[in-house]
Amino acid sequence: MGIVIDVDPTIVHLGPVALRWYGLLFALGIMSGAWLGLREARRKGLDEAHLGALLTWGVLGGLAGARLFHVIDRWDTYASDPLGVLAFSRGGLAVYGGLVGGSLAVLLYAWRHGLPVWRLADAAAPGLILGQAVGRLACIPNGDALGAPTDLPWAFVYTNPDSMVPAELLGVPTQPYVVYEIIFDLGLLALLWRLRTVYSRDGLLFLTYAGAYSVGRFFLSYVRTERVWLWGLQEAQLVAVLTLAVALLALLWRLKPREGWRISAANDPLGP
Repeated sequence: MGIVIDVDPTIVHLGPVALRWYGLLFALGIMSGAWLGLREARRKGLDEAHLGALLTWGVLGGLAGARLFHVIDRWDTYASDPLGVLAFSRGGLAVYGGLVGGSLAVLLYAWRHGLPVWRLADAAAPGLILGQAVGRLACIPNGDALGAPTDLPWAFVYTNPDSMVPAELLGVPTQPYVVYEIIFDLGLLALLWRLRTVYSRDGLLFLTYAGAYSVGRFFLSYVRTERVWLWGLQEAQLVAVLTLAVALLALLWRLKPREGWRISAANDPLGP
């Protein structure tokens, strides 16, 4: 039969406002990731005067990107309900969109203020994966990261009609994709936590995070029920392939000996 999930996604109605498990747990993910990221930023000696602004830019950019990627992936749904695009509290935030949007926002701020981008990225990496792991908990009561049907004894069986599970999959045992990704995220966090004191060159930790997460997300997505975009792959898998390619190229560039370059490490706008 599997594990029955009959949780009402809404905790309580406060007048016209509904407090939902998704919003509460997603906020917990942001706070936990921010806490660890700020801790690492201070350990790396980054200018604390900019940390608050960087965090704000990162969160706002991440939310915008996460929603945009989700809407693009589900455009057939939102085309007939344009106002639904603004209904963040109901769920529907794509992890990759959040990473892209947040990274671009932070990169823009760091570039304008002359901050060391690669060092910032390394400080953020452990917090990002922790925030992803905690934030994924929000998908369990919401049912918006649904796995494919399965007969495994640990399958999730959603029965609440107010969840985001399609009507045809209510009562159907499905892969507990969320659990798989949380386990993977925590394993990656343990790896990054070990490597953060091993790497001597800025940028390597973040690129390890980006590359490793891409590989994990690519294969984990095979147990998801998402629309196929191209070559039999889902949106997240296509983004994962692109991200892995960029991360590997950037990793090779960061590992290349710097001696003899026309721009010295001290004047490199992306940091030493």
